[in-house]
Amino acid sequence: MDAALSKTRRLAFDGRWIGPHGIGRFAAEIQRRLALRDWGLAGSPSSPLDPLRLTCAMAKLPRDTVVFSPGYNAPLWPVRPFVFTVHDLNHLDMPNNSSSSKRLYYRLVIRRACHTARKVLTVSEFSRQRIITWADVRPDRVVCVGNGVDISFSPDGARYDPGFSYLLMVSNRRAHKNEQLALAAFARASIDPTIRLLMTGVPTNALDALIGNVGLTKRVVFLGRVEDAQLPAVYRGALGLLFPSLYEGFGLPVVEAMASGVPVLTSTVSALPEVAGDAALLVDPYDVDAISSGIEQMLTDKALRERLRLAGLRRAAMFQWDEVAARTKCVLEEVGRLDAEQ
Repeated sequence: MDAALSKTRRLAFDGRWIGPHGIGRFAAEIQRRLALRDWGLAGSPSSPLDPLRLTCAMAKLPRDTVVFSPGYNAPLWPVRPFVFTVHDLNHLDMPNNSSSSKRLYYRLVIRRACHTARKVLTVSEFSRQRIITWADVRPDRVVCVGNGVDISFSPDGARYDPGFSYLLMVSNRRAHKNEQLALAAFARASIDPTIRLLMTGVPTNALDALIGNVGLTKRVVFLGRVEDAQLPAVYRGALGLLFPSLYEGFGLPVVEAMASGVPVLTSTVSALPEVAGDAALLVDPYDVDAISSGIEQMLTDKALRERLRLAGLRRAAMFQWDEVAARTKCVLEEVGRLDAEQ
């Protein structure tokens, strides 16, 4: 554990969130930089039973322990001081990613935890304001520590070369990623027909059918799961990133593409304008024509492409994991000191 942190109180870190997703990346980067020891909990942190399991496990910890989760799991009762992280309210704000059970969990567990936790961390000012409003908590209880971009994402290095030019879409099959409108817009765009759309993951039957319906069977290629070590090269080889998401608490692909020297097209909604600033082409993600026009601009306007490339490199440099870890460390030290003084 980081020496400065160990001077305050014991810290129990829930490392179960580490994995190939946004929360997992955040968890891994913070753990590595603060040298946090994994608490060693079993079970999925997103399980409906985890609040009870977490409460029981916390009760067995020494009383001078602060529990820190890089994800949205929280105990039923605050038997030890804890800090947890709510990256966004996607499960509430996006109907297609919600359900009665998720809404119940947020109301009974997360909302209550926003009041009983010593601090709530989040990754953007957009998410911070949504959490404050939804949970009805004091603004000083919710701290935006941000997100970062790994140094492996840079313009220098190997470039993925599949034998054709491509626009990249780092995505999954969740509805808020807006793949249906993105595909319709790509099909409609007046661009070189040899340019293909490269998508991460594997297609569903429904997505395959849609691709056929819009006439893109030969122009859409799926990469399957892309390992972290391979992703920078995939970004570098792209003509641009297509990321017209309907909802993001941050949007890591935006800054990863920028750091790789790749022009970015993204949305005017949620945290994306905050993260992208003036370094991306922002479009209305609900308007197929707007997305299509944006694709045409990004791929055909050389002056615009160069401006986005340079602005993106400057913008991405603002998102450093070392700074995210430092802000997180400050919160944990503050919580440890205040509890030690009580």
